[in-house]
Amino acid sequence: MPTHAKAKCVVLLSGGLDSATSLAISKSLGFEPYALTVIYGQRHHVEIEAAKKVAESLGVSDHKFVSVDMSQIGGSALTADIEVPKDRDESKMSSEIPVTYVPARNTIMLGIALGYAEVIGAQDIYVGVNAVDYSGYPDCRPEFIQAFEKLADLATKAGVNGNPFRIHAPLIQLTKAEIIERGLALGVDYSLTHSCYDPDSNGKPCGRCDSCIIRAKAFDSLGMTDPAG
Repeated sequence: MPTHAKAKCVVLLSGGLDSATSLAISKSLGFEPYALTVIYGQRHHVEIEAAKKVAESLGVSDHKFVSVDMSQIGGSALTADIEVPKDRDESKMSSEIPVTYVPARNTIMLGIALGYAEVIGAQDIYVGVNAVDYSGYPDCRPEFIQAFEKLADLATKAGVNGNPFRIHAPLIQLTKAEIIERGLALGVDYSLTHSCYDPDSNGKPCGRCDSCIIRAKAFDSLGMTDPAG
């Protein structure tokens, strides 16, 4: 919880369903959010436009865009010429770390968020990582978040001067359906969000990648149709 009504926080905002919900949660807890979107060379660039729309819809004090071109190192279907898996069943999704994993992405993004937080005097960082619903990503686990929080205090002037950082991952143990329910209660407009790993040239979701399948199933379980199409 913030120490006063309008404590600043940095929110990593990708434009996806999870990060939009994380932003809404930070606001509901009385924080003054500063959004940070990292442009990392992802093939689904449409999510950058989604991040802008989400930030405008929910309201932020500032919205920074930082470019770190991870396509130069590749190693992921999201940043290199590697085919995005399609039409996989849930057992396959949960059995291995997927090729859509971007090496060290969350470490890099949280590092940038940490620097931004220190500059603006924020001690709280929100990230929409989720360890449920077959994500399979090692940098979405509670252990990673806990370790990074310890690192933040060792690696910064603020930390060594007794101003510890708090890394908030409010969605980490929720199912996708539970995340949607939480966001709807907080007024998130999910029609503005984008989750697809492999959209077409017009930004339309493929409907077949892991992210699209998980998202569609979550809305369906709530008796809803995905408002983003």
